[in-house]
Amino acid sequence: MQAVIPSSLAFQIGCSPVPQKSAGTTGAPGGIYSAILSRNFPIIDKRYKNFLELRDKYLKKNVLFEDPVFKADDTSLFYSQKLPIKFEWKRPSEICENPQFIIGGANRTDICQGDLGDCWFLAAIACLTLNEKLLYRVIPPDQSFTENYAGIFHFQFWRYGDWVDVVIDDRIPTLNNQLVFTKSAERNEFWSALLEKAYAKLHGSYEALKGGNTTEAMEDFTGGVTEFFEMKEAPKEFFKIMKKALEKGALMGCSIDSLVPVRFETRTGTGLVKGHAYSVTGVEDIQHKETRVRLVRLRNPWGQVEWNGPWSDNSKEWATIEKHEKERLQQQSAEDGEFWMAFEDFKKNFTKIEICNLTPDSLEEDKLHKWTVSVNEGRWVRGCSAGGCRNYPDTFWTNPQYRLRLLEEDDDPDDNEKICTFVVSLMQKNRRKERKMGANLFTIGFAIYEVPKEMHDNKQHMPKDFFLFNSSKARCKSYINLREVTQRFRLCPGEYVIIPSTYEPHQEGEFLLRVFSEKRSTSEEIENKIEADHPVPAPASAGEESEEDKQFRTIFKQIAGDDMQITAHELKNVLNRVVSKHKDLKTDGFRLESCRSMIALMDTDGTGRLNLQEFHHLWNKIKQWQGTFKHYDADQSGTISSYEMRNAVNDAGFRLNNQLYDIITMRYADEKMNIDFDSFICCLVRLEGMFRAFQAFDKDGDGVIKLSVLEWLQLTMYA
Repeated sequence: MQAVIPSSLAFQIGCSPVPQKSAGTTGAPGGIYSAILSRNFPIIDKRYKNFLELRDKYLKKNVLFEDPVFKADDTSLFYSQKLPIKFEWKRPSEICENPQFIIGGANRTDICQGDLGDCWFLAAIACLTLNEKLLYRVIPPDQSFTENYAGIFHFQFWRYGDWVDVVIDDRIPTLNNQLVFTKSAERNEFWSALLEKAYAKLHGSYEALKGGNTTEAMEDFTGGVTEFFEMKEAPKEFFKIMKKALEKGALMGCSIDSLVPVRFETRTGTGLVKGHAYSVTGVEDIQHKETRVRLVRLRNPWGQVEWNGPWSDNSKEWATIEKHEKERLQQQSAEDGEFWMAFEDFKKNFTKIEICNLTPDSLEEDKLHKWTVSVNEGRWVRGCSAGGCRNYPDTFWTNPQYRLRLLEEDDDPDDNEKICTFVVSLMQKNRRKERKMGANLFTIGFAIYEVPKEMHDNKQHMPKDFFLFNSSKARCKSYINLREVTQRFRLCPGEYVIIPSTYEPHQEGEFLLRVFSEKRSTSEEIENKIEADHPVPAPASAGEESEEDKQFRTIFKQIAGDDMQITAHELKNVLNRVVSKHKDLKTDGFRLESCRSMIALMDTDGTGRLNLQEFHHLWNKIKQWQGTFKHYDADQSGTISSYEMRNAVNDAGFRLNNQLYDIITMRYADEKMNIDFDSFICCLVRLEGMFRAFQAFDKDGDGVIKLSVLEWLQLTMYA
């Protein structure tokens, strides 16, 4: 399997601000317990969730709101550099007279890129303005600089399955009384500048918006599903597909790949810019002389620099077009960044197009479908559930697994085969916000395996051998370093397992897995039932003592003394003397802390010491677990990998879920994600002790216990 790193990603995506004309030239988490209690930290401070309450509070105080979270200073601007100039943060009333939130409706000409490489974001806004219903979901229109003005505004974004309300103040970065970043063609209109600020707050800073993919913002505006089309592989009826997409409210962006980094985001002789994001704002066909001509309208977020070929603003082709047709197409000769071009020229010049659909309906057919969607949140944890792709068979199986049940076939009388249509969307979370900590997009993808009928009732995590001896039924086209990978599939009804992963193992991050299906289906993470085979200690055998048993009795008497009981210190001496005789175990011996845990496990009379019978049972346990450890220590290094620890724990009789495997890895693995013999035994001792204690408290066997503070502390402090 190969990972695909698209050349466009660093370019289309890494867009510089609008070229500045000069001298006639144009230039180009809070600890493990908080993590357990809340896996997802809130994006927006709870105080700001109710915008109206906050606005009314400041109106009554007769003061303007100042956002304490996204402050009007350098911390909200850039994190990787210190600017040689000082920006002034001003409110619109300090920049111009009669500031307005929206003038004559929010439209695409209100968006002009400033000194920030976020053309991908602005291209998405231009698309958004074409759909008024969507637009005013993102930009609540009942805001102004006059009525109920308190210096506070809010915007709404779809964020990994939820809509969040982002509250900001209206202080904006300026230089020489001019907006530094996004601005409107109208000097006194500010909705686009404030929307950009809210989006910057969502990601932690303005710099976090530098470079991106148009689909990222499109989905944040709609919660939609994106499909990518390479122009050279576009379907035959692609013009019809684009036209239909716009009619259905889809958002579309496009770009021209730049294969050579030095040349990215440079203007070509045709006026188009490589490595730059454009919005598709219109798809029409018109009568030109005696033929029908198919046209596409595009917009450059710079608000200038346009196509100069056929059907450009001042081209001769428009001379023969009737006035009413020009008006219908909103054709005008203005340096506003928007232009028409022939569809054939569009296909020749542009490399790829992204279409963000509001629903996953196929654009290649005329039917409308009702879709069901299931949303699963998960994460890859280094050393435990970050197994990488199928190229890494030893760890691939440890990735999170999601059981997909396709229950009903599509309603398609023309299809003789029973088929279920569904769309899988894998999105990695928070990588943009974490850029200042060095995070980049992972290369991600997924594979789908069919579950044999005899395993349908088995709700356990699919083991390593299953993936060694079964090929995938379907998979994404390629692993790619985009925020989201989406693909449409058609499979027979049945049960499947989806494995989302990064390309390489050991890469830690969170993700969102969405499955859209035309008919009823379910998808859920496969979580093992938490249980143990033998939490109750087995009675000591009454048979004849073996030679080893006699040796142990002798050693035990020598160390324990007349009372025939040993402390943790004495247990450490006994075990290490015995273990030292096993040359095949490469270990430095047991630590004192491990021995204390062992005594807590076997101390049935609460003396803090072990008698001979308790010690004998402990040693039998250790011998059993020693065999398990040696089985997985195939290279005889004295350690087992944290990934193999899952199998070892299972063989020892414990069935755990992913969260518990995560905790075991964090608690017992070293920096290389390996677990030594002492840590292995200590982990199993702790597991058996806690299972046994739980069973003692679970009198009615319902899997739920109630503890007082004293009982909880007694249990956890001694374990």
